[in-house]
Amino acid sequence: MLDHLPASIRAFAVTQRGHGDASRPEAGYRPEDFASDLEAFMEALHLEAAVLVGHSSSCFTARRFAIDRPDRTLGLVFIGSPVAMRGNPAVQELWDSTMSKLTDPIDPAFVRGFAGSTLARHVPEAFFETVVQESLKVPARVFKEVLRALLEDGSAAELDAIEAPTLLLWGERDAISTRSDQEELAASIAGSRLMVYAGAGHSPHWEEPARFASDVAAFIEGLGR
Repeated sequence: MLDHLPASIRAFAVTQRGHGDASRPEAGYRPEDFASDLEAFMEALHLEAAVLVGHSSSCFTARRFAIDRPDRTLGLVFIGSPVAMRGNPAVQELWDSTMSKLTDPIDPAFVRGFAGSTLARHVPEAFFETVVQESLKVPARVFKEVLRALLEDGSAAELDAIEAPTLLLWGERDAISTRSDQEELAASIAGSRLMVYAGAGHSPHWEEPARFASDVAAFIEGLGR
């Protein structure tokens, strides 16, 4: 998706702690911890404020940051965001059946199946393989700590505190976040707007990267920054 963004947008894809080749501390995998890391990243790069783009669980990080640091949040883009993980049948089933029992080494078949479940359309095989290999770098304890923290997260009660303009992007075949989730988010976040990707799944930015980049660029342009 980054290759499709106009040169006028200075974009960063941030690796969260415990993921990819980032450090793996023993604790600290709540949205609050990831939001703190994000602020430290912005400090290191001397970024006064930014538009934050989150997908699925990372929307909770962007949400936490926007609530706590509205002065540093120019705008928000949420992709396939649930209102809450607690009470979400698909997420609870994933935790009960698989995530809570994960051990190292992670079974590649589980990772492939989970990544594939977020898609409703074909994506290039090389890209999908990159997603799988990056996911396999995450230790079992990090998988479990992240989802446990999300199931305990109560920030849904604070959505009305978000001041930043917000774009909600959702694939109509999303099996994790629902249309009612998007409508509740839109009703709770003042100035938010919902855009539906017909036929797309939980990861529309993977399935339609050019369209997604265009929509995000137009949103940022509309902010007048």
